[in-house]
Amino acid sequence: MIKYKLICKNCDLTFDSWFGCSEEYEKLKKKNFLNCHQCNSNKIEKTLMAPKLINNSKIKNPEKNFKKLDNVNKTIRQYQKFIKDNFEYVGKNFAYEARSIHYNEKKTNKGIYGTASNEEMKELRDEGVEVEMIPWLEDKSN
Repeated sequence: MIKYKLICKNCDLTFDSWFGCSEEYEKLKKKNFLNCHQCNSNKIEKTLMAPKLINNSKIKNPEKNFKKLDNVNKTIRQYQKFIKDNFEYVGKNFAYEARSIHYNEKKTNKGIYGTASNEEMKELRDEGVEVEMIPWLEDKSN
């Protein structure tokens, strides 16, 4: 099997297609069996492709990658502990509570943390509320 990156000369759409061998592409092109998904044109050509090379150094030492992942997870857990110890958990009411603090409707000595959707986070930022999203690892001890 061989994968080619193709381009439609009519609408400039680029797409990938698999062929049994390079000769199969030539046969299908000659018979006008190749067509564009977007405009249905038969003006399809191969475009430049970069070969995908395998980096054996990453495959040879998977333990190194696991150590990196463990270090990242350890750092995230340290951040989580700091946040839990120093901020108030507001759960799914995060967007509401953040707005209340931002618009001075609620006084608090502690920052807050909780859950918000991507849409809520965007709306908060649009309103000028300073918020950040961080990765959160679930406690697996339960």
